[in-house]
Amino acid sequence: MSKIADRYRRRADTFERYVSAVAPDQWTNQSPCDDWDARGVVAHIVDMHGVMLRPLDRTLSPEPSTDDDPLAVFRSARNDVQGLLDDPAIAGGECESPAGRMLVEEMVDRVVSDDLVLHGWDLARATGQDDTIDPVDLERMWPGMQEIPEEMRTPGHFGPGVVVFGPLVEVPDDAPLQDRFLGLIGRDPGFTPTS
Repeated sequence: MSKIADRYRRRADTFERYVSAVAPDQWTNQSPCDDWDARGVVAHIVDMHGVMLRPLDRTLSPEPSTDDDPLAVFRSARNDVQGLLDDPAIAGGECESPAGRMLVEEMVDRVVSDDLVLHGWDLARATGQDDTIDPVDLERMWPGMQEIPEEMRTPGHFGPGVVVFGPLVEVPDDAPLQDRFLGLIGRDPGFTPTS
């Protein structure tokens, strides 16, 4: 089993715990992402899992919508992507991505696996859970987040309605790494959820 597959599984386990712990009356809580409530965060993550399958001419397994059962839909989507990573022939094959040709496992690692970390914080913060990001993930992702190109902060640059990262949020230079990381990806570390 590859490090990428293991990393994805660990991050998906964490995100699934967050989804499992959302109370029924919290699904409409505003998330740190202006366009989404808590349910919308899960819907986005599920959609991005589907994006990982498209270059391979695959689709997500049929499931109810996130409106009906967010946990079941996420579990199904993660199983579909984990299946790619656990098959060496597929994971080690190449596919087209917005960044050019790359290995399937690299695309999953750079996109949806990292998304689980970023949006895991969004979901946890929106629903009052412990939103501490794994220090291993922070250390690994921090150098790349310092190099975010401006076009990735430009709404619509990658297509209508597509926003990759929000505007930079200024945080003190001596703030904890998690707060500085969140500021770089356009999140306010002091965000307080509203229902």
